[in-house]
Amino acid sequence: MRILLASSEVYPYSKTGGLADAVGALGKALAKAGHQVGIVTPLYRGIRERFPALQQVDWRFDLPLGAKRVGAELWTLAAPAAPDRLTVYFIQQPAYFDRAGLYGDNGTDYGDNGERFIFFDKCVVHLARYLPWRPEVLHVHDWHAGLVPLLVAQQARADGWVKPPRVCLTIHNLAYQGCFSRGTFALTNLPGNYFTPDTAEFYGQLNCLKAGIAGAEVITTVSPRYAREITTQEFGAGLDGLLRKRQPALVGILNGVDYEEWNTTSNPHLAAAYSAADLSGKAECKRALQTEFALTANPHVPIFGCVTRLVEQKGMDLALGALEEMLAAAMQFVLLGSGTPDCERAFVNLAGRFPGQVGVRLGYDQALAHRLEAGSDFYLMPSRFEPCGLNQMYSLRYGTIPVVRRTGGLDDTIVDAIENPTAANGIKFSDCSAHALARAMRKALVLYQEPELFAQYRRNAMAAEFSWAQVVQQYLAVYRHP
Repeated sequence: MRILLASSEVYPYSKTGGLADAVGALGKALAKAGHQVGIVTPLYRGIRERFPALQQVDWRFDLPLGAKRVGAELWTLAAPAAPDRLTVYFIQQPAYFDRAGLYGDNGTDYGDNGERFIFFDKCVVHLARYLPWRPEVLHVHDWHAGLVPLLVAQQARADGWVKPPRVCLTIHNLAYQGCFSRGTFALTNLPGNYFTPDTAEFYGQLNCLKAGIAGAEVITTVSPRYAREITTQEFGAGLDGLLRKRQPALVGILNGVDYEEWNTTSNPHLAAAYSAADLSGKAECKRALQTEFALTANPHVPIFGCVTRLVEQKGMDLALGALEEMLAAAMQFVLLGSGTPDCERAFVNLAGRFPGQVGVRLGYDQALAHRLEAGSDFYLMPSRFEPCGLNQMYSLRYGTIPVVRRTGGLDDTIVDAIENPTAANGIKFSDCSAHALARAMRKALVLYQEPELFAQYRRNAMAAEFSWAQVVQQYLAVYRHP
């Protein structure tokens, strides 16, 4: 099958969150399964320097954007994982993409994000139409590529595009919809009949994700439970009515884990290798993590870890409240993340008040994320909602027991003792409160004091399997469904 993926970020080239991991791993897995795959993404600042094998292609974009025309260049890279079947296509438009951040800087979104990603979507459609290998499926991700289905439909309807590819939209997080002023719609050059409550219009604004939901042949989310949740008013973020209307075309497919990247046996980021059969290396990783975060060196004190965006969705206010209650106990906490200034300050202040017990690093560091996962005993994910979540699955493979709220993909991937005592690999709580999270953390402390039971949890966790090879088959079924 010939498949073209489009995403605003793709690991290892660009990343702000799990979207990049998911798209990069899906493309690699599809190619390894024998399919012809392309991935389209912007050429952000620093990518050419980090990947010198990039090559400029004799291909120029000159596309309408409202009343003006905008040009761009195309660069390509044969992905090392499957160089004969996986090509990454980079859109070089320096005015739009050669910036300090992907979507914004210093906590503020760029004011022209609508223009930037409408242009990106037009480049994606142009490639899908004119690439010599003629993609059969165009798989777009989140709001940044949400206008692609309407642009494809318009070119097929009015511009003679015969047999355009089938368009699949994956919603990674419905909370981010790409809403812009009414005037931004003119940049699409689409007829006005697309700016209606049934398609791209949302309370007088252009809603890019809504346009994708309305126009895609098939829609997927990144976990089965989240596919159900977003059709309800509580989780539908204002689009639940449209999603109920499109429910026959809506499928929940749990994300996978790239176990070549996230492993404990041959990982250059870790202080020591370890496995379910021999966990001695995990103890060494814990010692190294305590040193790196300037925590008191004590192998008998459990470490709770967290790698996250510091935003309301992730329940970081719940974590702060629970930690205020729990840090009187014998435990340590380490955090890697960035987000709202208030939340960042709150965690930095917490570390200042509990030296040797709390460690905080602001920002994102992929290597440190691996070390934190490996060195922690428990992993906190108190999300208000979680479309899929990847870190809880990384934690399982690293023998780090997840403590999660019962929502979305967290509920789909973690087994609590109440559900199945012999297969338990984590701890769940339901109420969206700091007190409920603190209760779950107390359960974790009790579990830690039961070495045999804790070892059983770790064995169950490390045996959990969420490989992309399984996920690929589900996506192929969606691609082929009439």
